[in-house]
Amino acid sequence: MVLEMKVPSPGESITEVEIAQWLVEDGDYVEKDQAIAEVDSDKATLELPAEASGVITLKAEEGDAVEVGAVVCLIDTAAEAPAGGIKEEAPVEKKEEAPAPKVEAPVAKTYASGTPSPAAKKILDEKGIDASQVSGSGRDGRITKEDAVQATPSMGTPGPGARGESRTKLSMLRRKVAERLVEAKNTTAMLTTFNEVNMQPIFDIRKEYKEAFKAKHGVSLGFMSFFTLAVVRALELYPAVNSMIDGKEMLTFDYKDISIAVSGPKGLMVPVIRNAENLSFRGVESEVKRLAIRARDGQITVDEMTGGTFTISNGGVFGSMLSTPIINPPQSGILGMHNIVERPIVKDGQIIIAPIMFVALSYDHRIIDGKESVGFLVAVKEALEDPINLLMNGDIKKALEM
Repeated sequence: MVLEMKVPSPGESITEVEIAQWLVEDGDYVEKDQAIAEVDSDKATLELPAEASGVITLKAEEGDAVEVGAVVCLIDTAAEAPAGGIKEEAPVEKKEEAPAPKVEAPVAKTYASGTPSPAAKKILDEKGIDASQVSGSGRDGRITKEDAVQATPSMGTPGPGARGESRTKLSMLRRKVAERLVEAKNTTAMLTTFNEVNMQPIFDIRKEYKEAFKAKHGVSLGFMSFFTLAVVRALELYPAVNSMIDGKEMLTFDYKDISIAVSGPKGLMVPVIRNAENLSFRGVESEVKRLAIRARDGQITVDEMTGGTFTISNGGVFGSMLSTPIINPPQSGILGMHNIVERPIVKDGQIIIAPIMFVALSYDHRIIDGKESVGFLVAVKEALEDPINLLMNGDIKKALEM
């Protein structure tokens, strides 16, 4: 019996996928539920498992765009599994090494006009300058060491290195990300406001409790839980930031589904922490870890990346000092975190050194005014600089469930 394997629907509204990579070859024997291909939709990369055991015949090439429901391969279920294991490679015939060439005694050499001396040639090679571009001042026009030292490459002259180029087709996911970024720039009145946060209070809490927190809960006490809960608090104070435009109406949400931008093997992924307002520090850290692992392993689903109301992007993990994050449409706001650097600041009339992070809020000015955007970012800053009172109700151990 020959089974036709068709492309399953990876999610609502998705009508087409792209064969990113075949994990098997034409004619291979595959086991049921074995991953045989990776397929890209405009929202995620998913694995395609074999629906039965048998010999596979591929009906699509890597890079092909195929409609949901189309046949991509055939599986001959009547075929028996191969009895042998891995085929042994034929022994490689050992060739006798050729005798080493005889080394003749050196003889005196004369140099033609424009020929560099050995010392000059070494210098020209290091500079990437062709000898034909240098006038020699030595005997019979020979290029001396001094000529090579004074030589400079002509403007616009290609160096000796490779000048090749390559073309790689963008995955469907990367093309969709590009479209959404352009859409955000073209369809929103996007502005960005900045502030700085003294991270010392959070540093102090993590230093004292991170080991016990990890031992008890199995996850690290990172920065994302502090930022997520600070954002939740700020969204309560400024609900317009937790809104989006729907036609001629402004849609405001009473729940906080926080999208977190993470880097996956196929590019940027933005999974969603659902109802973050109901989560504790442990809950946020556990969910961040779960989603990050699924994104890294290519197991994230479309549903897990759909429906966020606000986004947090952490460019600081890559060393970014400051940036203007782009809104994740149809959302109206995104908070950018950056790297933490010790900087001099004034506190209580004294100059001190503190770990400072610059933060940026990009927002859609069509529905969020300057007062609300600045107030929102200040509320985030206040919560991060006073987490014990504003995020933990004055009880660190209870907040961390210690």
